[in-house]
Amino acid sequence: MNASLFPRLAIALACMLAAAGLQAATLTLDGPGGQRQLDSEVLAHHAEARDIAVPRDASYHRAMRYRAVPLAVVLRELGLTATDTLEVVATDGFVAQLPGALALQQGAGKPQPWLAIEPKDAPWPVLPDRPHGAGPMYIVWPVDQGVSSEQWPYAVARLHVRESPERRWPEIAVAASLPADAPARRGQAVFIVQCLTCHAMNGAGGATMGPDLNRPMSPVEYFQPQALRQLVRNTASVRRWPAQAMPAFSAEQLSEASLDDLIAYLQHMAGQRQPAR
Repeated sequence: MNASLFPRLAIALACMLAAAGLQAATLTLDGPGGQRQLDSEVLAHHAEARDIAVPRDASYHRAMRYRAVPLAVVLRELGLTATDTLEVVATDGFVAQLPGALALQQGAGKPQPWLAIEPKDAPWPVLPDRPHGAGPMYIVWPVDQGVSSEQWPYAVARLHVRESPERRWPEIAVAASLPADAPARRGQAVFIVQCLTCHAMNGAGGATMGPDLNRPMSPVEYFQPQALRQLVRNTASVRRWPAQAMPAFSAEQLSEASLDDLIAYLQHMAGQRQPAR
């Protein structure tokens, strides 16, 4: 089935769902051609949809099976290119920024994203430490080498074509005078993948789950160094609160070297902070 057949399939399935008294989840696409919506049932019945195995699911922490369509099918509709950034917005305020080249990647043995679709009659299990499952749509990676746990967004509601985060939000960028190999510059890249999904920096960013990490103060200014590292590794061991959502980042998810770079970035940004306008 060609992507151009989406409208006809959508009409047919909408009639079937209406007759059955069911309502499909919708995915909003916002790209160069404007905004449109796709029904989850339309995607689940696409000719390229498959039942796939995910050996190491980053959210469920075990092997899972899903009905899914290659994310590239949806991205053709969206008009994303390899030089763009795919912004994935979830219903809970989580916002992932996936490089276009990674999101569009295909080929045997390479990480390739799939859009998993939760069946209406068989909801997915509740996630660990969450009161809900990963549905109704979830970006998964059957081959996950080199893919961060924060690049598995669940409860997906919207997809946008964006500029790179550094161009879109200059407020998150380190000083231009920093050398290319400076730890803080490497830490900026870690921040975009691992932290910008939930936090803002200097008022910039699209997520709403966590606090700004530089305004009014940076964590490096009110945490002892070891406590800050422990907060990242095991948040609940440092502090707990009813709406706690920050996950623990193991050394497998975030290496010690990357954590060093991230802290260097936070220290650099604290020193560069300008008053909010």
